[in-house]
Amino acid sequence: MPTEEVALINGLRVHYTRAGSGPGLVLLHGWPQTSHCWRKLIPELARTHTVIAPDLRGYGRTDKPRTGYDKRMMASDVAALAERLGFESVSVVGHDRGARVAHRWGLDRPAQVDRLALLDVVPTREMWKRLNTEAGMAYWHWLFHMQPDLPERLAGADVAGYLGYFFERWTVNRHGLEAAAIDEYVRAFSAPGALRAGFDDYRASFPHDSEHDDVDAAAGRKLTMPVLALWGSAGLPARLPMREIWLDYAEDLTSAEIPECGHFLPEERPEAVLTHLREFLKAA
Repeated sequence: MPTEEVALINGLRVHYTRAGSGPGLVLLHGWPQTSHCWRKLIPELARTHTVIAPDLRGYGRTDKPRTGYDKRMMASDVAALAERLGFESVSVVGHDRGARVAHRWGLDRPAQVDRLALLDVVPTREMWKRLNTEAGMAYWHWLFHMQPDLPERLAGADVAGYLGYFFERWTVNRHGLEAAAIDEYVRAFSAPGALRAGFDDYRASFPHDSEHDDVDAAAGRKLTMPVLALWGSAGLPARLPMREIWLDYAEDLTSAEIPECGHFLPEERPEAVLTHLREFLKAA
């Protein structure tokens, strides 16, 4: 059975779910969610791995400091957690913002990441490069979330309404996000500091994350471990040439589109995601 645990990492109380035994497998959630998003995958993945699903810095039941939301710092949090739990290396699955943390983890500490799966995301650097009118209409929330103070004030007036907009617009299989799960996310983002922390995650995208990404690009640095890129057929990334993009960032790439799926892959189409992950992890 999964257990809920807390570890003191980088001065933070980091909440995480742990299940199973065997090689380490770290699952990193995105916005506007918490580690709860992995609930449909954890039991099956725990049959072959020690699954560790933390709430990222600022999210869920993890502490919400005022600083440290660049992906390098957030990756150091989860890297230190894996080390604390006794793993020299782990496989990593990241979704949305968690995939950006996972990407940075793989670049900064390649020896610690055995295999890397990235769900429904393109590299942050590519987002800025491709921010034309069409992309700006689709990814308007990035620019809104990066504004100082205003997103907290407006979204804070109706947390359920604001988050519900994304859960409705970004899904195909809306039954995958059952009411109890949405209630859990609304509860999490209604906690003191939670909205601000989530928006600070976005605010770190420029200039901090962009500067780190540009240094890696200038040095020709790519992900060296096997990488699996998955995206939903109806998600925003599906509008872009996903495989071609990730080939510029990963030396060993497997990719696939999940049919009849929006953004929230682990909840909308858990069996399809599990099929791809089992095959990918089995190859280790």
